[in-house]
Amino acid sequence: MTRSLGGRVAVITGAGSGMGRSMALRLAEDNAKIAIWDINAEGAEETARLVREAGGTAIAIRVDCSDKAEIKAAADRTRAELGKIAILINNAGIAPFDDFLSIDEELLTKVLKINLVGPFLVTQECVPDMIEAKWGRIVNITSSSVQSGSAWQTHYTSSKGGLLALTKCLAMALGEHGITANMIPPGSIDTPMLRGAAIMQTPGAIEAYGAALPVKRIGTGEDIAAAAAFLVSEEAGYMTGQTISVNGGRYMGSA
Repeated sequence: MTRSLGGRVAVITGAGSGMGRSMALRLAEDNAKIAIWDINAEGAEETARLVREAGGTAIAIRVDCSDKAEIKAAADRTRAELGKIAILINNAGIAPFDDFLSIDEELLTKVLKINLVGPFLVTQECVPDMIEAKWGRIVNITSSSVQSGSAWQTHYTSSKGGLLALTKCLAMALGEHGITANMIPPGSIDTPMLRGAAIMQTPGAIEAYGAALPVKRIGTGEDIAAAAAFLVSEEAGYMTGQTISVNGGRYMGSA
C-alpha cells in the first residue's frame, strides 16, 4: 500500500546502505523528499541516485551524525534545498560484537556517542521545524537485543536501550505539538553490517539463523521500510511511544 506523504521532507540517518537505503526508497515512493545523512558519502550519493532514478527527490549529505556542528550544517542544507524537516528516522549506528570484559571505556563511549547521543542531538536539531508545523514523525531504530538481551553486545544493547527510553520520553514531551515518536527494533536483517559481523562469517550462518525463526527466513530492508512507512504516515497519528517489532518472531514479549 502506498501512502502519500505530501512532499514532506524526511531526514534518514545512516541511509547510505542497508535498512536506511530501503527506507529512503520506500518513503520517496510515498512522495516524501529525502535527505540522506550518512558518514559514508559514496553510499549516500548512491542512495540518492537510486531515489532519483525511481522518480523521487533526494539529496545526499556527508555528516557525522554524532557531531553537533555537522548535524546543524546538514540540517541547514536540508532546509535550504528541500524545506523544513517533518520526518526523522534515526537509523545511523554501529553494532560491534565483543566480550563484556574486553570492552574498554573508549569503545563504550564510542558506541554510546553514535547510537544514543547522536540521535538525541539530531532530534533536537530537527524538532523545532515539526513544532512550528504542528506535525512531525520521529522513528528510532532500536534493536531486538534490547528485548531479549545479547551476551556479546552489552555496549550496543545498552545504547539501544537508552534510545528506547528516549523514544518514550519524546512521545511524552512532544505529543501536544502533533509529533509522534515510535520505534522499530529489528531482528537480524540482511544488510552489509550484518554480513560483516565476525559471528556471521561462517558459510551459511545468516541463512541458518533465518531458518531457525518462526517465519523461516532472514529479514530484509524492505521489511523495516514497510513498518517505517506506516509509522510516518497520517494513519499512524494516534500511535506514539510504541514499538513495532520487525524480527520474524524472534522475540514475542513486550518492551
